[in-house]
Amino acid sequence: MNTTLDNAYAQLAVDIKRWGQALGFAEIGITDTDLKHAEVEHQQWIDKGFHGDMDYMAKHGTKRTRPAELVPNTIRVISARLDYKPPQAKDSWQVIGDGQQAFISRYALGRDYHKVMRQKLQQLSDQIAQTVANVEYRVFTDSAPVLEVALAEKAGLGWRGKHTLLINKNHGSWFFIGEIYTNLPLPIDTPASAHCGTCTACLDICPTQAIVAPYEVDARRCISYLTIELKTAIPIALRPLIGNRVYGCDDCQLICPWNKFAQVTPEQDFHVRHGLDDITLVTCFGWSEAEFKEKMAGSAIYRIGYTQWLRNIAVGLGNAPTSPKVIQALESRKNDASPLIQEHVMWALSQHQITYT
Repeated sequence: MNTTLDNAYAQLAVDIKRWGQALGFAEIGITDTDLKHAEVEHQQWIDKGFHGDMDYMAKHGTKRTRPAELVPNTIRVISARLDYKPPQAKDSWQVIGDGQQAFISRYALGRDYHKVMRQKLQQLSDQIAQTVANVEYRVFTDSAPVLEVALAEKAGLGWRGKHTLLINKNHGSWFFIGEIYTNLPLPIDTPASAHCGTCTACLDICPTQAIVAPYEVDARRCISYLTIELKTAIPIALRPLIGNRVYGCDDCQLICPWNKFAQVTPEQDFHVRHGLDDITLVTCFGWSEAEFKEKMAGSAIYRIGYTQWLRNIAVGLGNAPTSPKVIQALESRKNDASPLIQEHVMWALSQHQITYT
């Protein structure tokens, strides 16, 4: 046993956490790569078809649950979390409760987290590489077959809540997570313990009852999946349940009692842009494709594209209180060149008792 070497890696782990916080990360944890338990659960979820059209959740096989198969020589995972709750955003429940407004998940009100998180993780990796010779690493941010929540839980950053998101006892759940896979034999942190207890608030509030059991989500019913991942028509039976949620859904986080401890992000990139915290469905529906691309440049929303954006808003307008503005907005696109938009617009108009022969 090389005590000197062990001490050196122990000090490096301390330094990594200090460097991470200097870069703006709320917390850094370190874990090994043993995901045997999570692998079984993940495969059971896939076998039930709960991943829907997200084929990428299944096609990589065990690379998702065995980090060294994805990145050879990986023996440790440095897991990081970054707060994103924006300051001074309009109260979410007020927006959700106003059928004329467009509700956008809080994580998407600012700049695309993929870019922000990746840049910070790369900076941290560069600092490690400058300190240690022959270090191997690869950075991930929701960008590859990685079981992010399971790894973050093992690294002590929080526990997997009944809604399947990570919850931190002192900081709630309004944060992103990312990873650095590495060959460094760093000391590992103690996994987090769970503190959901008997609470079922997230299961009870889910608009589409997508949380089918504690710690189990049927993505095919989840509004985040329906408005972001699903590229085809939204199932008709689920459209009325979506309400005015046009990009993602935060209900399970909004109701979680642990989020009374959530921290407002100091990261300027996650502050509200273009008034997206307080914008009407009619306004969003009126954007041209050029306006959409201009306003959503650098946003996670840009990734779904203009057609899917209009599809989602058409559903929101179908659920909105009937008014001349709503009808006029929908009728302006009833002959849209996109069959997907056209079909959702006609459904929305029928919700307002307007039909065409």
